[in-house]
Amino acid sequence: MNTVLHKADTRGHANHGWLDSHHTFSFANYYNPERVHFGALRVLNDDKVAEGKGFGTHPHDNMEIISIPMSGDLEHKDSMGNIATIKEGEIQVMSAGTGIYHSEYNKNLNKNVEFLQIWVFPNQKGVTPRYDQISIEGISKPNQFNQILSPNEADQGVWIHQNAWFNMGTFDQDTTTEYSINDKANGVYAFVLEGDIEINGQKLNKRDGFGIWDTEKLTVKANKGAKVLLMEVPMEV
Repeated sequence: MNTVLHKADTRGHANHGWLDSHHTFSFANYYNPERVHFGALRVLNDDKVAEGKGFGTHPHDNMEIISIPMSGDLEHKDSMGNIATIKEGEIQVMSAGTGIYHSEYNKNLNKNVEFLQIWVFPNQKGVTPRYDQISIEGISKPNQFNQILSPNEADQGVWIHQNAWFNMGTFDQDTTTEYSINDKANGVYAFVLEGDIEINGQKLNKRDGFGIWDTEKLTVKANKGAKVLLMEVPMEV
């Protein structure tokens, strides 16, 4: 078993006024050669967008881009013709493939939007760009991990062009559960959204990140009420 620990206060940080962002991995002006990616997981940004502000139209290609709102509403527009609003309890995915342009705005004038921006390297380049957005509230049961992303279009949640699985769970204090890794070539990067947990004995707090690989399963214990995102990705890219 191999592990890497990224405490919340060691993340890169950029405050642009309209955007307050914490970077788990190297991004924009934050560069740490020891924290460029975790396997196929390239970007994990914890973003807060001010009222009435947002990201202007900008390009992406050959990347799987996942957005998970934590609070507020984020309006999305893209070059594929999609206009949508994503909010807490939903997940959005884009396969940038051969290239897309998109923008994201907080249209609320009285509250911030908080969301996770996640990039995963794809397992094939040059795919046709695609967009999807679903509610995950109906598939989210308490005190267990609920799959919200996979490589398979027919599975629960959204899908991407990568041998990756994302699971999210909300746990009561003193709850213990296990997560079995789907592919032995994969590792899991856990990100604590709320509360205090232990994973295979490692204590973690809010916004801590913990990567683990060369193991078949994780044991997760909530030391107090907690919300956790597990991102299982290939370790070789």
